[in-house]
Amino acid sequence: MQRDTPLVVVIGSQSIVRSPWTFHSRGIVDGQRLVGKVPGILFSNDCRRINITRLRLQVMKKTPLGKTGLQVTALGFGGAEIGYLATDKARVSSILNLLLDEWVNVIDTAASYHGSEELIGQTISHRRGEYVLISKCGGSVPQVEGEPWSEKLITQTIDRSLQRLKVNRLDVMLLHSCDLKVLRQGEAVGALVKAREAGKIRFAGYSGDNEAAAYAATLPDIAVIETSINIADQANIDLVLPAARKHNVGVIAKRPLANAPWRSDHSGVYAGYVKTYKERFTAMGLNLADLGYAKVKPESVWPEIALRFTLSFPEVNTAIIGTTNPVNAKANVEAAEKGSLDPEAVTKIRAAFADAQRQSGQTWTGQT
Repeated sequence: MQRDTPLVVVIGSQSIVRSPWTFHSRGIVDGQRLVGKVPGILFSNDCRRINITRLRLQVMKKTPLGKTGLQVTALGFGGAEIGYLATDKARVSSILNLLLDEWVNVIDTAASYHGSEELIGQTISHRRGEYVLISKCGGSVPQVEGEPWSEKLITQTIDRSLQRLKVNRLDVMLLHSCDLKVLRQGEAVGALVKAREAGKIRFAGYSGDNEAAAYAATLPDIAVIETSINIADQANIDLVLPAARKHNVGVIAKRPLANAPWRSDHSGVYAGYVKTYKERFTAMGLNLADLGYAKVKPESVWPEIALRFTLSFPEVNTAIIGTTNPVNAKANVEAAEKGSLDPEAVTKIRAAFADAQRQSGQTWTGQT
């Protein structure tokens, strides 16, 4: 069917005609408005039928990822958990295909995420045209030779990632949290530039925090920064975001849920990972009623508040959340579609962080 083909969606006894249109695996899009995801049958004028499963009136907003020009959704998927928690392939497939069906188009992983790249390649590489693919490299990984942050290791790691993700090119490859000294030496960034020139990646970037991330944002060859921004990690809001804005660098917010410090049931690898955030969150003493959420269960509303806080900063193009639960993935989509948190709530969260940091007598730096 051609894009200018008139289409009729039959819903009971009613018919809706829309043209021009775009066909997506889960519906028909007219501009930014989804018109075809309804219980019913879609007919083209040549009488072919396509079953339409359900109505979705809101398509997640996209913004340019800085100077890359890549259009990204506010919510993205972070691939650490599926690797570190050894999630089975069927569950990963369910989560990733659900997110793509919900129009989420950012998939983030890393060479060091213990099987994450392979799982992504095995489950959604056939839908490659539907998502922006990001990975990270630079540290030692199995079957790759060379010293950390060397051109040899980075080049081999990129080739390994392409193979495991089952793609010919990555949209973005990030240096995975090297320090400021490594960035200034230039070999690691230079290796990404050579990969870009060879057509293996489209854009080079940096994943990290604090002074190193702020410096990386000033480098001409760095087009994307991935950095921690959440209710318990606000240093990069003041340090990294201004540099990204000045140099038109795209921003991916990692750890936007702060590893759920409101929960008490952390275990395994994430029990230690959340410790600093839990201490900060407790010290901040945030009250749900003060944030406009009265008479709600904390565990049900804190994820939404945390995500929407991170998305309240205009420099943030997308926030990536890792999960091994399809229900949580769906809830994240619904929260992201609500957009920024109320400005008054953002101000209160910022003030609580500043007050708790001052009372601690320490500088609360960005957590990698």
